[in-house]
Amino acid sequence: MSKAPKTLSDEDRILWSLVARSTKPLKGRAAVEVPPEPAMTMEQAMAATEKPTPKPASPQRQARPGQAVTTSLDAPTHEKLARGRLPIEGRVDLHGLTQEEAYSLLLSFLGRAHAGGVRYVLVITGKGSSSGGEGVLRRAVPGWLATPPFRMLVSSHDHAARHHGGGGALYVRLRRHAARRP
Repeated sequence: MSKAPKTLSDEDRILWSLVARSTKPLKGRAAVEVPPEPAMTMEQAMAATEKPTPKPASPQRQARPGQAVTTSLDAPTHEKLARGRLPIEGRVDLHGLTQEEAYSLLLSFLGRAHAGGVRYVLVITGKGSSSGGEGVLRRAVPGWLATPPFRMLVSSHDHAARHHGGGGALYVRLRRHAARRP
């Protein structure tokens, strides 16, 4: 019996391309040129992850306040995360990624974390270039968290404490699973 060839997930492909870019060939060997795979645009990724939203059964369900992303964590929760009294159960570092790579990696990471019952994660975007400009991912990630694919996963987010990355990182609170609610 032969095993079926293993295909890489989008996240694995992104991570491998980062590792491959950082390597140098051995002495006396020529670098092998690998043609880049066509990357998915953010619009394609969003279209692929969007699911048709079912019509609400009643007006009460539609007016439920917990469905919108709150942009900031409440003060006691933020303080507990900053002081280490609430565990940060997952981290993802988006340094050095393009927007498309970062988008797909973040979406898959948050999806797996949510499925695993994780409640709080740290998303490291970086602060941007040293030339005074604000980082592209630092500006983009909070906007992405408000889009429909992320709204199903994210309850709220806020800037991290200084020792967790400060303005170059975000605390993200993930939603609870509907089945686990009382």
